[in-house]
Amino acid sequence: MEFLSENPDVDVNTAWERCWGIQTKIIERVKARYQVEKHPSCDGREYFDSDDHPVHGKMEGSFNSYTGDEVDWLVHSWIGNRKRSILDINATVFLGQMNQVPHLTIIFGTIPRLYFYAEYTPRMDLRTNPDYVSRYYEPVNQDFLEFRSNHDWTRFVSHGTYLRSLMSPICVSSHAELNDANIDYCEDYLEKFIQRWFNWLDEAEELPMEKRDEQQRYDYAVRELGYRNDPMNILPIEVFGQEEANRMLEMRIGIDQIAETKGRWTK
Repeated sequence: MEFLSENPDVDVNTAWERCWGIQTKIIERVKARYQVEKHPSCDGREYFDSDDHPVHGKMEGSFNSYTGDEVDWLVHSWIGNRKRSILDINATVFLGQMNQVPHLTIIFGTIPRLYFYAEYTPRMDLRTNPDYVSRYYEPVNQDFLEFRSNHDWTRFVSHGTYLRSLMSPICVSSHAELNDANIDYCEDYLEKFIQRWFNWLDEAEELPMEKRDEQQRYDYAVRELGYRNDPMNILPIEVFGQEEANRMLEMRIGIDQIAETKGRWTK
Protein backbone atom coordinates (compact mmCIF):
# COMPACT_ATOMS: atom_id res chain seq x y z
CA MET A 1 0.00 0.00 0.00
CA GLU A 2 2.97 2.33 0.61
CA PHE A 3 4.33 1.73 -2.90
CA LEU A 4 0.86 2.21 -4.33
CA SER A 5 0.32 5.54 -2.58
CA GLU A 6 3.51 6.89 -4.18
CA ASN A 7 2.42 6.02 -7.76
CA PRO A 8 -1.38 5.65 -7.78
CA ASP A 9 -2.20 6.23 -11.45
CA VAL A 10 -0.01 3.94 -13.59
CA ASP A 11 -1.67 2.03 -16.43
CA VAL A 12 -0.73 -1.64 -15.86
CA ASN A 13 -2.99 -3.26 -18.46
CA THR A 14 -0.09 -4.58 -20.57
CA ALA A 15 1.46 -6.20 -17.50
CA TRP A 16 -1.90 -7.78 -16.67
CA GLU A 17 -2.14 -9.31 -20.14
CA ARG A 18 1.33 -10.84 -19.92
CA CYS A 19 1.16 -12.09 -16.34
CA TRP A 20 -2.37 -13.45 -16.67
CA GLY A 21 -1.26 -15.24 -19.83
CA ILE A 22 1.74 -16.84 -18.11
CA GLN A 23 -0.45 -18.09 -15.29
CA THR A 24 -3.16 -19.32 -17.64
CA LYS A 25 -0.67 -21.67 -19.31
CA ILE A 26 0.22 -23.11 -15.88
CA ILE A 27 -3.43 -23.58 -14.94
CA GLU A 28 -4.17 -25.27 -18.27
CA ARG A 29 -1.29 -27.71 -17.70
CA VAL A 30 -2.77 -28.69 -14.35
CA LYS A 31 -6.25 -29.08 -15.85
CA ALA A 32 -4.82 -31.23 -18.64
CA ARG A 33 -3.23 -33.56 -16.08
CA TYR A 34 -6.04 -33.81 -13.54
CA GLN A 35 -9.78 -34.23 -13.90
CA VAL A 36 -11.27 -31.12 -12.27
CA GLU A 37 -14.60 -29.34 -12.49
CA LYS A 38 -15.47 -25.74 -11.85
CA HIS A 39 -16.79 -25.32 -8.34
CA PRO A 40 -20.32 -23.85 -8.15
CA SER A 41 -19.28 -21.37 -5.46
CA CYS A 42 -17.60 -19.25 -8.12
CA ASP A 43 -20.54 -19.15 -10.53
CA GLY A 44 -20.97 -15.66 -11.95
CA ARG A 45 -17.52 -14.54 -10.84
CA GLU A 46 -15.79 -14.85 -14.22
CA TYR A 47 -15.80 -11.04 -14.12
CA PHE A 48 -16.86 -8.64 -11.38
CA ASP A 49 -16.34 -5.00 -10.52
CA SER A 50 -17.00 -2.52 -7.72
CA ASP A 51 -18.55 0.87 -7.40
CA ASP A 52 -16.15 3.75 -7.90
CA HIS A 53 -13.96 4.10 -4.80
CA PRO A 54 -12.60 7.58 -3.91
CA VAL A 55 -9.03 6.28 -3.57
CA HIS A 56 -8.79 3.07 -5.60
CA GLY A 57 -11.32 3.87 -8.34
CA LYS A 58 -13.38 1.06 -9.87
CA MET A 59 -11.89 -2.29 -8.89
CA GLU A 60 -12.48 -5.32 -11.07
CA GLY A 61 -11.43 -8.92 -11.20
CA SER A 62 -12.12 -12.55 -11.94
CA PHE A 63 -12.33 -15.64 -9.76
CA ASN A 64 -12.28 -19.19 -11.10
CA SER A 65 -11.96 -22.25 -8.86
CA TYR A 66 -11.88 -25.95 -9.68
CA THR A 67 -11.85 -29.16 -7.68
CA GLY A 68 -11.46 -32.89 -8.28
CA ASP A 69 -10.38 -36.19 -6.76
CA GLU A 70 -6.65 -35.41 -6.92
CA VAL A 71 -6.71 -31.61 -6.71
CA ASP A 72 -8.61 -30.15 -3.78
CA TRP A 73 -8.56 -26.51 -4.86
CA LEU A 74 -7.28 -25.01 -8.10
CA VAL A 75 -7.67 -21.23 -8.33
CA HIS A 76 -6.94 -18.68 -11.02
CA SER A 77 -7.98 -15.19 -10.03
CA TRP A 78 -7.14 -11.53 -10.15
CA ILE A 79 -8.32 -8.30 -8.60
CA GLY A 80 -7.19 -4.74 -9.16
CA ASN A 81 -7.48 -1.58 -11.20
CA ARG A 82 -5.61 -1.83 -14.48
CA LYS A 83 -5.62 1.95 -14.91
CA ARG A 84 -4.53 2.81 -11.38
CA SER A 85 -1.41 0.80 -10.59
CA ILE A 86 -2.63 -2.19 -8.61
CA LEU A 87 -3.00 -5.85 -9.57
CA ASP A 88 -3.04 -9.08 -7.59
CA ILE A 89 -2.97 -12.13 -9.91
CA ASN A 90 -3.00 -15.63 -8.41
CA ALA A 91 -2.55 -19.20 -9.61
CA THR A 92 -2.75 -21.69 -6.75
CA VAL A 93 -2.86 -25.49 -6.70
CA PHE A 94 -3.76 -27.27 -3.45
CA LEU A 95 -3.26 -30.96 -4.09
CA GLY A 96 -5.30 -33.81 -2.64
CA GLN A 97 -3.89 -36.25 -0.12
CA MET A 98 -2.77 -39.04 -2.46
CA ASN A 99 0.82 -37.82 -2.00
CA GLN A 100 2.82 -35.18 -0.12
CA VAL A 101 4.24 -33.21 -3.04
CA PRO A 102 4.21 -29.51 -2.06
CA HIS A 103 1.31 -27.35 -3.21
CA LEU A 104 2.03 -24.68 -5.82
CA THR A 105 1.50 -20.91 -5.61
CA ILE A 106 2.42 -18.38 -8.30
CA ILE A 107 1.54 -14.71 -7.80
CA PHE A 108 2.14 -11.67 -9.97
CA GLY A 109 1.28 -8.20 -8.82
CA THR A 110 1.82 -4.54 -9.59
CA ILE A 111 2.18 -1.88 -6.92
CA PRO A 112 2.96 -0.49 -9.57
CA ARG A 113 6.41 -2.11 -9.36
CA LEU A 114 6.35 -5.71 -10.52
CA TYR A 115 5.81 -8.20 -7.69
CA PHE A 116 6.60 -11.91 -8.10
CA TYR A 117 5.97 -14.81 -5.74
CA ALA A 118 6.86 -18.43 -6.50
CA GLU A 119 6.44 -21.08 -3.83
CA TYR A 120 6.18 -24.79 -3.21
CA THR A 121 3.90 -24.70 -0.15
CA PRO A 122 5.05 -27.37 2.34
CA ARG A 123 2.76 -30.21 3.41
CA MET A 124 4.41 -30.64 6.81
CA ASP A 125 6.55 -28.81 9.38
CA LEU A 126 9.95 -28.38 7.74
CA ARG A 127 11.72 -27.91 11.07
CA THR A 128 11.02 -31.48 12.14
CA ASN A 129 11.15 -33.19 8.73
CA PRO A 130 14.66 -32.70 7.27
CA ASP A 131 14.15 -35.52 4.76
CA TYR A 132 11.24 -33.57 3.24
CA VAL A 133 13.47 -30.49 3.04
CA SER A 134 16.19 -32.52 1.32
CA ARG A 135 13.76 -33.97 -1.18
CA TYR A 136 11.78 -30.88 -2.17
CA TYR A 137 13.72 -27.78 -1.16
CA GLU A 138 17.43 -28.53 -1.34
CA PRO A 139 17.23 -29.13 -5.15
CA VAL A 140 15.78 -25.62 -5.56
CA ASN A 141 18.25 -23.83 -3.33
CA GLN A 142 20.74 -22.82 -6.01
CA ASP A 143 18.03 -21.37 -8.26
CA PHE A 144 16.64 -19.43 -5.30
CA LEU A 145 20.07 -18.03 -4.43
CA GLU A 146 20.67 -17.00 -8.03
CA PHE A 147 17.35 -15.15 -8.08
CA ARG A 148 18.25 -13.42 -4.80
CA SER A 149 21.61 -12.33 -6.24
CA ASN A 150 20.00 -10.57 -9.21
CA HIS A 151 20.47 -6.86 -8.49
CA ASP A 152 17.36 -5.94 -10.49
CA TRP A 153 15.22 -7.55 -7.79
CA THR A 154 14.60 -6.57 -4.16
CA ARG A 155 13.33 -8.99 -1.53
CA PHE A 156 9.74 -8.14 -0.58
CA VAL A 157 9.08 -8.61 3.12
CA SER A 158 5.41 -8.88 4.07
CA HIS A 159 4.17 -6.86 7.03
CA GLY A 160 2.24 -9.94 8.14
CA THR A 161 4.14 -12.11 10.62
CA TYR A 162 1.90 -15.12 9.99
CA LEU A 163 2.33 -14.80 6.23
CA ARG A 164 6.10 -14.77 6.66
CA SER A 165 5.86 -17.91 8.80
CA LEU A 166 4.23 -19.75 5.88
CA MET A 167 7.15 -19.22 3.52
CA SER A 168 9.51 -22.07 2.73
CA PRO A 169 13.30 -21.56 2.49
CA ILE A 170 13.12 -21.24 -1.31
CA CYS A 171 10.08 -18.96 -1.57
CA VAL A 172 10.68 -16.11 -4.03
CA SER A 173 8.92 -12.94 -2.89
CA SER A 174 10.51 -10.01 -4.69
CA HIS A 175 9.80 -6.82 -6.60
CA ALA A 176 11.47 -4.99 -9.46
CA GLU A 177 10.82 -2.29 -12.04
CA LEU A 178 7.72 -3.00 -14.10
CA ASN A 179 9.04 -3.80 -17.56
CA ASP A 180 9.04 -6.62 -20.11
CA ALA A 181 12.58 -7.71 -19.28
CA ASN A 182 11.65 -8.45 -15.67
CA ILE A 183 8.46 -10.27 -16.67
CA ASP A 184 10.62 -12.29 -19.09
CA TYR A 185 12.92 -13.14 -16.20
CA CYS A 186 9.97 -14.46 -14.15
CA GLU A 187 8.66 -16.44 -17.10
CA ASP A 188 12.07 -18.08 -17.61
CA TYR A 189 12.34 -18.87 -13.90
CA LEU A 190 8.91 -20.48 -13.93
CA GLU A 191 9.70 -22.82 -16.81
CA LYS A 192 12.09 -24.83 -14.64
CA PHE A 193 10.07 -24.22 -11.47
CA ILE A 194 6.86 -25.65 -12.91
CA GLN A 195 8.48 -28.54 -14.76
CA ARG A 196 10.27 -29.60 -11.57
CA TRP A 197 6.91 -29.70 -9.77
CA PHE A 198 5.34 -31.85 -12.49
CA ASN A 199 8.34 -34.20 -12.33
CA TRP A 200 7.76 -34.60 -8.60
CA LEU A 201 4.15 -35.50 -9.29
CA ASP A 202 5.28 -38.14 -11.79
CA GLU A 203 7.63 -39.66 -9.21
CA ALA A 204 5.45 -39.23 -6.11
CA GLU A 205 4.98 -42.08 -3.68
CA GLU A 206 1.37 -42.75 -2.75
CA LEU A 207 0.49 -41.70 0.79
CA PRO A 208 -0.96 -44.61 2.80
CA MET A 209 -4.69 -44.36 3.44
CA GLU A 210 -4.26 -44.29 7.22
CA LYS A 211 -2.23 -41.05 6.95
CA ARG A 212 -4.53 -39.15 4.62
CA ASP A 213 -7.00 -37.79 7.16
CA GLU A 214 -4.20 -36.19 9.19
CA GLN A 215 -2.72 -34.78 5.99
CA GLN A 216 -6.07 -33.32 4.99
CA ARG A 217 -6.48 -31.58 8.34
CA TYR A 218 -3.01 -30.04 7.89
CA ASP A 219 -3.66 -29.01 4.28
CA TYR A 220 -7.02 -27.41 5.05
CA ALA A 221 -5.68 -25.54 8.08
CA VAL A 222 -2.77 -24.06 6.10
CA ARG A 223 -5.06 -23.12 3.24
CA GLU A 224 -7.60 -21.32 5.42
CA LEU A 225 -5.16 -19.61 7.79
CA GLY A 226 -2.98 -18.39 4.93
CA TYR A 227 -5.87 -16.61 3.26
CA ARG A 228 -7.41 -15.27 6.47
CA ASN A 229 -4.12 -13.72 7.61
CA ASP A 230 -3.17 -12.05 4.33
CA PRO A 231 -2.51 -8.33 5.02
CA MET A 232 -3.86 -7.51 1.54
CA ASN A 233 -7.36 -8.42 2.74
CA ILE A 234 -7.61 -4.76 3.73
CA LEU A 235 -8.02 -3.77 0.07
CA PRO A 236 -11.31 -5.60 -0.68
CA ILE A 237 -12.63 -4.51 2.71
CA GLU A 238 -11.99 -0.87 1.81
CA VAL A 239 -13.49 -1.19 -1.67
CA PHE A 240 -16.32 -3.73 -1.31
CA GLY A 241 -17.20 -3.36 2.39
CA GLN A 242 -16.76 -5.86 5.22
CA GLU A 243 -19.69 -8.15 4.38
CA GLU A 244 -18.88 -8.59 0.69
CA ALA A 245 -15.15 -8.83 1.43
CA ASN A 246 -15.84 -11.67 3.88
CA ARG A 247 -17.89 -13.47 1.24
CA MET A 248 -15.06 -13.06 -1.27
CA LEU A 249 -12.52 -14.32 1.26
CA GLU A 250 -14.52 -17.47 2.05
CA MET A 251 -14.95 -18.12 -1.67
CA ARG A 252 -11.19 -17.77 -2.09
CA ILE A 253 -10.54 -20.19 0.77
CA GLY A 254 -13.08 -22.61 -0.65
CA ILE A 255 -15.11 -22.95 2.54
CA ASP A 256 -17.86 -24.88 0.74
CA GLN A 257 -15.39 -27.34 -0.80
CA ILE A 258 -13.74 -27.89 2.58
CA ALA A 259 -17.11 -28.62 4.19
CA GLU A 260 -18.05 -31.00 1.38
CA THR A 261 -14.87 -33.08 1.59
CA LYS A 262 -13.62 -32.78 5.18
CA GLY A 263 -13.11 -36.20 6.72
CA ARG A 264 -13.53 -38.09 3.45
CA TRP A 265 -10.52 -40.29 4.28
CA THR A 266 -12.16 -41.57 7.45
CA LYS A 267 -15.10 -43.13 5.61
